[in-house]
Amino acid sequence: HAAPPFSAFLTDTFGRRHNYLRVSLTEKCNLRCQYCMPEDGVKLTPRSQLLSTSEILKLAGLFVQEGVDKIRLTGGEPLIRPDVLEIITKLRTLEGLKTIAVTTNGINLARLLPKMKDAGVDLINISLDSLVPAKFEFIVRRRGFHKVMEGIDKAIEMGYNPVKVNCVVMRGLNEDELLDFVALTETKPLEVRFIEYMPFDGNKWNFKKMVSYQEMLDCIRQQWPDLEKLQCGHTETAKAFRVPGFKGQVGFIASMSDHFCGSCNRLRITADGNLKVCLFGNSEVSLRDLLRSGASDEELLRVIGAAVGRKKKQHAGMANISQMKNRPMILIGFFFFFCSCWGQQESLKQGRFFVPSRLHRLRTDPQLWRGRLSSIGLPLNAKIRHYNLRFNHSQSSREELPRSQTKDSHGANAPDDKLTHTDAQGKAQMVDVGGKSPTQRKATASATVVLGPVAFKLLRDNQLAKGDALAVARLAGIMASKQTSALIPLCHSLSLDGTAVAFGLDAAQKAVVVTATCQTTAKTGVEMEALTAACVAALTVYDMCKAVSHDIVITDVKLLSKTGGKREFHRC
Repeated sequence: HAAPPFSAFLTDTFGRRHNYLRVSLTEKCNLRCQYCMPEDGVKLTPRSQLLSTSEILKLAGLFVQEGVDKIRLTGGEPLIRPDVLEIITKLRTLEGLKTIAVTTNGINLARLLPKMKDAGVDLINISLDSLVPAKFEFIVRRRGFHKVMEGIDKAIEMGYNPVKVNCVVMRGLNEDELLDFVALTETKPLEVRFIEYMPFDGNKWNFKKMVSYQEMLDCIRQQWPDLEKLQCGHTETAKAFRVPGFKGQVGFIASMSDHFCGSCNRLRITADGNLKVCLFGNSEVSLRDLLRSGASDEELLRVIGAAVGRKKKQHAGMANISQMKNRPMILIGFFFFFCSCWGQQESLKQGRFFVPSRLHRLRTDPQLWRGRLSSIGLPLNAKIRHYNLRFNHSQSSREELPRSQTKDSHGANAPDDKLTHTDAQGKAQMVDVGGKSPTQRKATASATVVLGPVAFKLLRDNQLAKGDALAVARLAGIMASKQTSALIPLCHSLSLDGTAVAFGLDAAQKAVVVTATCQTTAKTGVEMEALTAACVAALTVYDMCKAVSHDIVITDVKLLSKTGGKREFHRC
């Protein structure tokens, strides 16, 4: 039989058929994201004015009757609504509804997901804007990074494929983590979706803070030039790509620089019962008031149809949107796009956080690969010990060779009979690199902090009174690398392309092994920057642990490799 014609009430004047409904279950959230909430907070709607369970189900049934076949539950944070499982269960009984999706910040996901799946949830979206625990806490003003990562793992374990991870990219805050997020898709069935930063009331949107889809794509292709574009459905919002051989994929939602208004099939109902036909539109119609006044289905449909019929061809564009009056994001029920913030944190603006497992790709220790999530900064507490974050440098590293045996990149003995930082009279001088050509340079250094059994256990389990020692040490190492020329008198001031600080836990020695890697495109190398980052990170670990014990030894500080200059170095 031929399919019946699509509902005229849900078809706009441009022929767009709206078969996708997003329903906000609550305005409340268990996080306090700086980006999501204005600085002065939001005034929550009184509970009596929010849609009841029966009203949500009544409206959902009406939309499904007219052709909606996908419903997404959003918030606020939908999983803090006490009757969320009841709502999902009853939605599942609606004839014609093919897909029930949930967008969440992930805090309660691992605990609720088994019951959610039994109730009928088909798709999961998880918002996560940083892979650095300290930065995550700064953004959301709450702890919980490990709970989000646990939720992602639980969704994968329960067979959701792909698990969608939504990341809003903001210049100066997290655009340096693009490659780290892409790397997550190598071994996991994730679809990481990078979303252009968009303006809402109270979020202090600025064009300069937005990283465009094309800029993000160019950055990723520098690392993975064979990134391939995938075919997408007509109404898909994300432009999808995959790195060949990777299990997952990435997507870009270019709402601002390359809008997809022409294929928009979405309608939204806010927690207080207002219908929004466009995310960026400020016109709303109260379906709640109509319901409570006793309106019939026909009257509801006429109002819905009139609102859909007024939908514009496309949104107003970046400049105009930023000036329009609209709800704060958390009150729109658009948590799908953001659980994040724009924060002024000067110390993070230059640093780059690479997934440490990529820096150690040549290592053969299988424990490293099983510790993949931990290696990007997952807090080392008792709940996630199964990730086994042990690099075991004590077994994999070699004794330092005598200086005469240090080899250059061609295997020849490196010349070492001339000091470049002294003149003929032995006076200190700064090397003139003006005649050199800039090249891509990279250096890796390490340091070992022997803690002793008590401090080691507390650090490993993230139980130190001062907080997450490794997260703080990572930031300290990155900041120190940028200050090297101010600390070492004859070092050149370099603009770093990136700094990564990784940690390995050596249970045998009760030690933390710090590995720092710096990259630049310059006329001179970055070995001093790498060594400075490793040393300061090690000192920070000492500082975080000294309340437990002063019997801590920092040892084995050394350069592991440097590339890109006239002479390359790789410690044997």
